[in-house]
Amino acid sequence: MLHIKGRILVGPDPLSGVRDELWVVGGRITFDRPAGARDVTTVEGWVLPGLVDAHCHVGLDAHGAVDESTTEKQALTERGAGALLLRDAGSPSDTRWIDDREDLPRIIRAGRHIARTRRYIRNYAHEIEPEDLVAYVAREARRGDGWVKLVGDWIDRETGDLGVCWPRGEVEAAIAEAHRLGARVTAHCFAEETLAPLVEAGIDCVEHATGLTEETIPLFAERGVAIVPTLVNIATFPRLAAGGEAKFPRWADHMRRLHARRYETVGAAYDAGVPVYVGTDAGGSLPHGLVAQEVAELVTAGVPASAALAATAWGAREWLGRPGLEEGAPADLVVYDADPRADVRVLGAPRRVVLRGRVVA
Repeated sequence: MLHIKGRILVGPDPLSGVRDELWVVGGRITFDRPAGARDVTTVEGWVLPGLVDAHCHVGLDAHGAVDESTTEKQALTERGAGALLLRDAGSPSDTRWIDDREDLPRIIRAGRHIARTRRYIRNYAHEIEPEDLVAYVAREARRGDGWVKLVGDWIDRETGDLGVCWPRGEVEAAIAEAHRLGARVTAHCFAEETLAPLVEAGIDCVEHATGLTEETIPLFAERGVAIVPTLVNIATFPRLAAGGEAKFPRWADHMRRLHARRYETVGAAYDAGVPVYVGTDAGGSLPHGLVAQEVAELVTAGVPASAALAATAWGAREWLGRPGLEEGAPADLVVYDADPRADVRVLGAPRRVVLRGRVVA
């Protein structure tokens, strides 16, 4: 039996969102002291619900699917960083075996990426043409955990720049089919012109969203379309641009411009009321365990610390339909030595990680 003492941050409100203690009985949270409690282990500190990385890729590296041993190491790295709920935003690997492991984070899967032929990273996606989009979206909606991932834009070899992947009619029909099957749809998007058609077609979320402008930000806010900026990934744009400049100079220049205004873009979206959540894009070219760095990047972009914490804790869990620190909820929580609300860098050094009611790190 676990007894957690200190400052239990059950919600973002500084007055009503704090409790002094909780108990873990049978792997679940209770705020009532169990009768006859004995053999109790006490942990003290500042407590948050298990953090959320709402955009990562378990079972994937820069070249495609990886073996189970590598996948396990990726999941354990996320756990060590306090990320106990992962939205896997596209992977060719079958990671259902992780669900049987009590010591590994919980995963919400989006199935495999769906991309236009020769318009994404090799070995990652189903690469198809527009006439097959509805069928593949239906397939991944059935395979995933309530999400489907599209690749909205990529390098168009004919223009030498980012180009929209899907005609409006096909993507509208595909999103409608996903919704009919009970799944939400998100899309990888860098470019400006990709965004409005997707939002008008009914998309639920956009990954990266570097192309947001003063014209499209109000549309996102009005429709309640979330963004997951993955700023730790956007930081790699100058290196990517340098690597591709000889072949695609227009694309390289575009990527540098998107990078240069990344903080301004995210800050303006937040100020306008666009829902913003934490995601790292770990598992492709980036290592796992970067959730604390992404929270710090949001703060650098002008998102208040309290909102940046909500974007990886209470708010993110509510958005994904998973409980936080609530009576009867699974005991997934992270303990820190100091108040993360005062300095989000505290998230980089968890004192204890509790998953399914057990201290695992």
